Amino acid sequence: MKRPMSLLVAAGIATAAFSPVHAEETMTVSVQRLSLDTARQIAEGAVRACREKGIQVAVTVVDRNGIPQATLRDTLAPPMTLEVSRAKAYTAAMFNAPTSQLVEQASTPIGRVPGVVMSAGGIPIQAGGALLGGVGVSGAPSGETDEECARAGIEAVQDDLEMAG
Repeated sequence: MKRPMSLLVAAGIATAAFSPVHAEETMTVSVQRLSLDTARQIAEGAVRACREKGIQVAVTVVDRNGIPQATLRDTLAPPMTLEVSRAKAYTAAMFNAPTSQLVEQASTPIGRVPGVVMSAGGIPIQAGGALLGGVGVSGAPSGETDEECARAGIEAVQDDLEMAG
């Protein structure tokens, strides 16, 4: 009788030794988010950068889910720039990519999804490898200038974001 028991123990040890180890999965996840003050600083930095070029724009900063956190429209920026800046910020956050890199996809079915704008001027906001949101700028004569201003808005807080992460 000793022999079958020792075989059973040996089989149990072998099974345990060669079975994959699974860490217990947590039931929740922690997600970094932009504070309202940081979103406002990004928007103000983008407006300031475009003002220095003599351009009045609208800027929207969205969270990682594409929900607006801060929106600014300079005095003479046309009203439609509000919606375009929001759509650029949303698209940058949803694709985690600058919208200037998505231009070729604009004519595909995904590019025709309502609320998605795949033209230059939207930049994802990242820190420590995490997506925090997106910023979109609209109103400059070119999307490239919109994008420069969006980058300037992020650069105004990037060091602080990296240190906080």
